[in-house]
Amino acid sequence: MINIKKNKTKIVATLGPVSRDEKIIEEMILAGATMFRINTSHNTAEEHHQTIEKVKAVAKRLQTFIPIMIDLQGPKIRVGNLIEPVKIEPGMELVLEYGLEQTDPNIIPVDYKGVADDVYEGEYILLDDGKIKIQVIKKEGTKVHVKVVHGELLKPRKGINIPGGTKSVSAITERDVDFIKFAVDNDADYLALSFVRDKDDVLLARKYLSHFGADIPIIAKIEKPEAVKNINSILEVVDAVMVARGDLGIELSPEKVPIVQKQIIDAAFDHRKTCIVATQMLESMIEEPIPTRAEASDVANAILDGADAVMLSGETAAGKHPVEAVKMMAMIAHDVEQSDFCCYNLDLAMNPNYEPTPQAIAASAVKMAEDLGAKAILAFTHTGYTSKLLSKLRPSVPVIAISDQEKTCRKLNIYWDMHPYCKDWDVVLNDELLKKIDKLLLEKTEYKKDDRVIIIGSIPNLITGRTNFVRVHRMCAF
Repeated sequence: MINIKKNKTKIVATLGPVSRDEKIIEEMILAGATMFRINTSHNTAEEHHQTIEKVKAVAKRLQTFIPIMIDLQGPKIRVGNLIEPVKIEPGMELVLEYGLEQTDPNIIPVDYKGVADDVYEGEYILLDDGKIKIQVIKKEGTKVHVKVVHGELLKPRKGINIPGGTKSVSAITERDVDFIKFAVDNDADYLALSFVRDKDDVLLARKYLSHFGADIPIIAKIEKPEAVKNINSILEVVDAVMVARGDLGIELSPEKVPIVQKQIIDAAFDHRKTCIVATQMLESMIEEPIPTRAEASDVANAILDGADAVMLSGETAAGKHPVEAVKMMAMIAHDVEQSDFCCYNLDLAMNPNYEPTPQAIAASAVKMAEDLGAKAILAFTHTGYTSKLLSKLRPSVPVIAISDQEKTCRKLNIYWDMHPYCKDWDVVLNDELLKKIDKLLLEKTEYKKDDRVIIIGSIPNLITGRTNFVRVHRMCAF
């Protein structure tokens, strides 16, 4: 069946220790998960390969298209291995220095060679997701002397944020290069690039992909102030963006994140790019069976802002209730989408970066569906190009995308209210094909005889040509 009653907002679920079992993966898909994220910050390539194979097996069994996102760790700075945890108290003075192992109890090792180059006197450094705040007093060679503003017990391998810093490190580490190849070898559908600063970081990732003989769509994770500043130039070269609010909230400070989130989503609309909102959306469900009311409101507001997808991280990777977290997110999305506050049938201006004809046809299809009371828009596509443009217009009816490529169908399943279906129908739209379309819709959906659908595609080749026609079709019994 083509489940046209599924949520319009897509749900990304992170796989981890509690969710690698095929049964849990299946339950999460049935609960509403439409994409799975592989976090390369943890576990080995072999473990991730096994997880991907399980997802593919479940998706095949359920006859659905589930994309895989490989999320690169990026240049995440961490505390080195400590002799023992260090009690950090306000007013203490500490020394930071590059190193992987602590050999001097008076020096905190940092696994970033450029730590002394990228900080300045008076600057603040945050450790362990902001739980520890220190201020730079002075620098002596490779040593950074700091004073503790507030703190707690510092454990090994905790993250370090240098707001506005890390200019000395590449956005793509040697480990990331290995996982780019891994993504290519495992036929991943999306590659998420961490700690993007500008478009050059994205272009570098594309060079590596090209070197490995692939062209995987890139999702830029917006989690640094530089990326927010450069959001428009980044959106010109990526396929999607993620509002990665964890590190973004540390780098910018939490009170700035809500408005920045809205700005990024609006910019994604302008550039017709997919936008995912992530981090701590249902954080309490790592432990509890239901979220806080504030978390439910957070998910709802991300959808109202215009997010194409919302993402679960620790909730499904390591939490006690992975399936329940997906169900809850799906229920929140459903309620928002049925409300009068959710905006549909957007009238976006023509974007000069896209061909005008597909944009005009997509806009016409949305308007025709609304005016004629059509039940769906049927979009024939080889690459998903026009379908993406259609999705960003937020049609009030589902978009059923017919492609001859399974990979395209998987990629499309991150787009707002997109329902992909694989058929090799790259032929002329004649009476015979219209009968096949009717048969598909009447058998695979709940649509009925005499219902209208809007069809867009290309002539003469229905799928592989450039979109150049729109047609109103009333379904007949076959």
